[in-house]
Amino acid sequence: MAKKIPMRQCVGCGEMKYKKEMMRVLKTEDAIVLDTTGRKNGRGAYLCISRECLAKARKNKGLERSFKMSIPKEVYENLEKEFEEGEHAEKT
Repeated sequence: MAKKIPMRQCVGCGEMKYKKEMMRVLKTEDAIVLDTTGRKNGRGAYLCISRECLAKARKNKGLERSFKMSIPKEVYENLEKEFEEGEHAEKT
């Protein structure tokens, strides 16, 4: 029998994709960060690896709903920076 591949829903576009194709945003006790390993403890929400989905998640309050809290704009700005760094890292 084939091994089941975990699927996750993007909080931006709402599409179901393979977990490995997505970026995990993590809520820890003191911050909201990108979990690049996918292994850290905490409540996670998933985003497609695209700026459009991050913008959609910001607009439709996808992360707010996932984490049941309001999210300051600085957090989104930090996530955007981390996304850009991740995109550069993939290209090199």
